Amino acid sequence: MKTTIELYPVWLRIWHFSNALSFLMLVITGISLHWAAPGAVLIPFDLARVLHNLFGILLTCGWIVFVTGNLATGNGIHYRPRLSGLFDRLLTQALFYGIGIFRGGHHPFPATRQAKFNPLQQLTYLGVMFGAMPMLILSGLAFFFHDWTPEQFLGWDGLWIAAVLHYVIGVFLVVFLIGHLYLATAGETVSGEFKKMVFGSTLTEEQP
Repeated sequence: MKTTIELYPVWLRIWHFSNALSFLMLVITGISLHWAAPGAVLIPFDLARVLHNLFGILLTCGWIVFVTGNLATGNGIHYRPRLSGLFDRLLTQALFYGIGIFRGGHHPFPATRQAKFNPLQQLTYLGVMFGAMPMLILSGLAFFFHDWTPEQFLGWDGLWIAAVLHYVIGVFLVVFLIGHLYLATAGETVSGEFKKMVFGSTLTEEQP
């Protein structure tokens, strides 16, 4: 008997694209705020500040939905790495991305009911969504509620620390986004993974 599994439920797809839109707008408005000058402005400073705050709030709400959704559904299992043999699996996946993919090799870890991400994806998404994103949000909130931000922290200006942390994490997430888009083309076809996220992806498995 065969059973069909939905790998990307509707709520996750809606979150995915709304999160992508919020982050893209944060990048554009962040650049406008960081390099605010009459001759080098993407968006006027005052408008960029309002939009940056707005999409920052939307990103924060989206992250809460993401965490809550993963706790309330079975999707959270895909972010729990299996430690036994993890290094060997990571090496196998890295060799596929570095060599095998250019030789037409098959994906060493195809999606299953228990794991829709390969080991590198799993650890990367785990670090991004449960590590980098909370720090980005908290450092942004330090600016949004600047009156509550400590004036000094370990001898350094509190807002300066928040600014550096916010900038560094933002740059890291931009690099992640570029890599994420590139690896999304590494499916069975160039557009295959994008179509899965737009229309949903189902997996058919044989059941005993």
